[in-house]
Amino acid sequence: MANDRLHISSDKRALDIDMIHAFLRDQAYWSKGIPRETLERAIEGSVCFGGYVENRQVAFARLVTDMATFAYLCDVFVLPEYRGHGYGRALVSHIFESDLLKGLRRILLVTSDAHELYRPVGFQSIGSPEKFMEIARPGIYAA
Repeated sequence: MANDRLHISSDKRALDIDMIHAFLRDQAYWSKGIPRETLERAIEGSVCFGGYVENRQVAFARLVTDMATFAYLCDVFVLPEYRGHGYGRALVSHIFESDLLKGLRRILLVTSDAHELYRPVGFQSIGSPEKFMEIARPGIYAA
């Protein structure tokens, strides 16, 4: 799928691991300090999507799923210098138009600042938050 100049691929071989790691380690509020080895394991165990402009990766998203009932969308970002062109919306729309998510009972994500990016594809606030539990370790990558 393309949006203007954006090409989206789920080919892990095309991913720019150095760029993804640098962004997640240094800029993403949810994964500051993430070790490269941790990211590599996460990518290996996930379905990943890269967004490319003129063969340069400028966007990324990762989907953790059992391919049958559940998926968790995470690590979604567009490099700052490429924001404002609709690339984030195109990436999320592409993921949700794929056959990969058809038939899944539940798809989750966590965001503190991008709710409006996800609402158009059907996300809403959790209706019964008391049913959900978590183990949160926000500083796990801190040195």
